[in-house]
Amino acid sequence: MAFDYKKEYKEFYMPPKKPSIVTVPPINYIAVRGKGNPNDENGEYKNAIGLLYGIAFTLKMSYKGPHKIDGYFAYVVPPLEGFWWQDGTQTIDYAHKENFNFISLIRLPDFVTPSDFNWAVAEATRKKKTDYAKVEFFAYEEGECVQCMHIGSYDDEPATIAAMHRYAEQNGYALDITAARYHHEIYLSDPRKCDVNKLRTVIRHPIKKI
Repeated sequence: MAFDYKKEYKEFYMPPKKPSIVTVPPINYIAVRGKGNPNDENGEYKNAIGLLYGIAFTLKMSYKGPHKIDGYFAYVVPPLEGFWWQDGTQTIDYAHKENFNFISLIRLPDFVTPSDFNWAVAEATRKKKTDYAKVEFFAYEEGECVQCMHIGSYDDEPATIAAMHRYAEQNGYALDITAARYHHEIYLSDPRKCDVNKLRTVIRHPIKKI
């Protein structure tokens, strides 16, 4: 059976619908940076998603070709994730999505090295005749965070975020969103196929002890 990160690491991908504190270890990702409204049909975000999955599936299917990755095992491609921010503020203004900056992400299995990643970029570029220059190997340690499962529209996230911040404060933490620590979302539902009221999104914010 293929290894499924959502099932094996439930503390990171399947949190309860009430806030909790979690410490996230170092993780390697496929990443694409960009700006703009994620709902724009021809915007940078939609393009970034295509680039991410192009590399993700090149790596997943690598066992069928001549490039053999040491330690490879069958796995389910992890869910799409995103770091989001707007310049000059710790908060997210959902009324002005055109001001978003983002890093779109898909987790890499630990066995994928930078060398394997570079092979996948070259291979995908060759096979798909697509420019993957924006895609990067992104190593990140998120550290201590407050997180919660949000059910429903992305535009309704502020209520969940407010509950997360209250919980963090009640437990002796302060919000620690900075230029290097981000508002983080993990998308467990496909908005093209799921009722908006049933969308499941993990929301995670960095915190620090007061």
